[in-house]
Amino acid sequence: MSEVMRRAAAEGCVLLKNDGVLPLAEGSVVAVFGRTAWDTIYSGTGSGGLVHPPYKTSIITGLERSGRVSIHSGMRSLYETWLSSHPFDSGCGWATEPWYQAEFVPDEREVAAAAEKSDAAVIVIGRQAGEDRDNAPERGSYYLTEDEDALISVVTRYFEHTALILNTGNIIDMTRGDDVGALLCVWQGGQDCGDAVADILTGKVSPSGKLTDTVARRIEDYPSDKNFGRGDADIYEEDIYVGYRFFETFAKGSVLYPFGFGLSYTRFDICVTGAESDGACVSFTVNVKNTGNFAGREVVEIYVKTPQEPLGAPARALLAFAKTKTLAPGECETLTIGTELMHIASYDETGRTGNKSCFVLPAGEYKFYVGGDVREAKEAYSLTLESTVVTERCTEALSPRREFSRIRPTLRENGEYEASYEPVPSAGYDYAERVSARRIPEAGYRGDMGIGFSDAADGKASICDFTAQMTDGELCALLRGEGLGSPKVKMWTTAVFGGITEGASRLGVPISTNSDGPSGVRSDAGDEATLAPCGTLLASTFDTELVTEVMSVIGREVTEHGLDALLGPGMNIHRHPLCGRNFEYFSEDPYLTGKIAAAYCRGISSAGAAATPKHFAANGRERRRSYTDAVMSERAAREIYLRGFEILIKTGYARSIMTSYNLINGVHSASNYDLITTILRGEWGFDGLVMTDWSAYMNADVGGEFSPRDLASMVRAGGDVYMVVESAENNPDNLIPSLSDGSLTRGDIEASARRIIKFIAESRKK
Repeated sequence: MSEVMRRAAAEGCVLLKNDGVLPLAEGSVVAVFGRTAWDTIYSGTGSGGLVHPPYKTSIITGLERSGRVSIHSGMRSLYETWLSSHPFDSGCGWATEPWYQAEFVPDEREVAAAAEKSDAAVIVIGRQAGEDRDNAPERGSYYLTEDEDALISVVTRYFEHTALILNTGNIIDMTRGDDVGALLCVWQGGQDCGDAVADILTGKVSPSGKLTDTVARRIEDYPSDKNFGRGDADIYEEDIYVGYRFFETFAKGSVLYPFGFGLSYTRFDICVTGAESDGACVSFTVNVKNTGNFAGREVVEIYVKTPQEPLGAPARALLAFAKTKTLAPGECETLTIGTELMHIASYDETGRTGNKSCFVLPAGEYKFYVGGDVREAKEAYSLTLESTVVTERCTEALSPRREFSRIRPTLRENGEYEASYEPVPSAGYDYAERVSARRIPEAGYRGDMGIGFSDAADGKASICDFTAQMTDGELCALLRGEGLGSPKVKMWTTAVFGGITEGASRLGVPISTNSDGPSGVRSDAGDEATLAPCGTLLASTFDTELVTEVMSVIGREVTEHGLDALLGPGMNIHRHPLCGRNFEYFSEDPYLTGKIAAAYCRGISSAGAAATPKHFAANGRERRRSYTDAVMSERAAREIYLRGFEILIKTGYARSIMTSYNLINGVHSASNYDLITTILRGEWGFDGLVMTDWSAYMNADVGGEFSPRDLASMVRAGGDVYMVVESAENNPDNLIPSLSDGSLTRGDIEASARRIIKFIAESRKK
């Protein structure tokens, strides 16, 4: 358990700069600065944290017990004395821990004295992240505090060799990296963070992590910045040009560290020795050789530039990636990397290709780039499609009703593109009519037929006949879940549904128990569980097999605790660096997000448990998340914010999914028919369970009033379980009134009930 968590935490560390400072020489004396070396941050707050591991290893402890370096005792004593009178501020409840802690700046004379007796300095800067709050463009959040700035300044004044370590959940301002010899992002590494960081710093492990986001020079350089968190409508004006898709197309000079970038202690030669395509798939044979003096691993990243016309396209988009084994100096490995071109198909909501509401590969030349990051990748292959290829025909869905403009590339005379703007196509259908046209056959109430849950679970009777034994009231109660306060299970269980009502238990339905969260089994009662590295770190490994291995450990703990599902992974897109929940999520790139999420869920399911990916979809910020409307084009929704979920769902490793708090183009995700029925169930073929996030709001129509009691809209949209209520038997929602007035049918409720029973039955077979 410890070995795989430690290995993953090390593999996800990203070395951004190294002027010969790292690795620390064996036997050297190191002066350690920054309280976070002692008060290391292991995970974010909220439901992405709150795991109680058997131990947590701080960075200072990891360095001390590495046995490879000595810690300057004088500076350590100064910090320990200061820390004794400046304890860590843990906040006063749920998600209230501050984003930064008070910092100690030693006297200049003390730093100078330490420099005389030390070979190098390590400065550790920390930032918390979490649910319910976003970061801010201010000191102590995105920017360093005055004390942190002063600490870096005084240390670099006296130390020739200084490494700056960022123990954060989100990207923060990294411009001070210019002033140090080495810059290392260690994210939030879980319970083994300290040992893993020590492995990297001392050279036991060569860094092989890669950035899952672009690090820009200024927060204002991110294309989403002017439309982030400034009201209850976030206008996705940047459209599909998120992260590196924007920077590599329009603003290369604004990038400090590019997407996919990460240094090693060694060097690699990446050589493409073969490439072929049948028009639907493409395959590369890549030879990777370690040409340096350290053993290490390298990530091979493949990008594609699709035709610019007629839809507009980014300069590069990630198509595939693979990671080598650990290569000794001089050792080679040949990788065969194949993938389907459908992953980079463009969605035509305009009809400009002659295929409206379709995913297409437009006619023209496709250029493929292979290398170690988006900027360094070199052209290795090209493919020309003589005519447009339709990869999937869809139904127009999630279209905006609000008028706004989006970025569209315009070619300059110098051959470069500039960001111009075009109107976004508005919806060409009536959302309310689409929902009202939904008709689900009704089995009806048939009374007790002697069919027990085990009969339905074992296939001796149909689930349809089983649920026909339940009255309208019993079916409605089945669609409500209870949470931490439920007296029917252990007090720390995050979610329960199914056999928690008299009607369900009468028929033998077991209670389905679920736990937060993305970093491990959460227990408010203090039960021990493994604390895994945060989502951003796991994605930074670019190693799907390792992520599966990590999550198989967590999956076993889920089953050992008698739980059915883990509420994770979090897999929303890093649209903006300030989203407080980015630490739970993986990347600004949808393909990487989908592949890492699939690996995560594969690990959970291998242990017999279920993963519940969240938050479906477009949870781009935490502030006023239940009131925030993500206003976006249908193309942006499908190519960026849904594609990761699509990749995951189509792998078949998810049996349940959780919706988000926010609205998408005027309709809350929990009651969004286009999102849940048209796309998730209809186009992707998902027949699993859909639950809401806790105490979510719902609304029936675009821009309509919303309420946590409008469960009828959730059911009509294709959702199944509302989380959470005080009592599933007696909740003041509108299910029964809606049945009475005919706005909801028994067939609607039966469909949700069948999926709930199916999920619980499948869980009992594992």
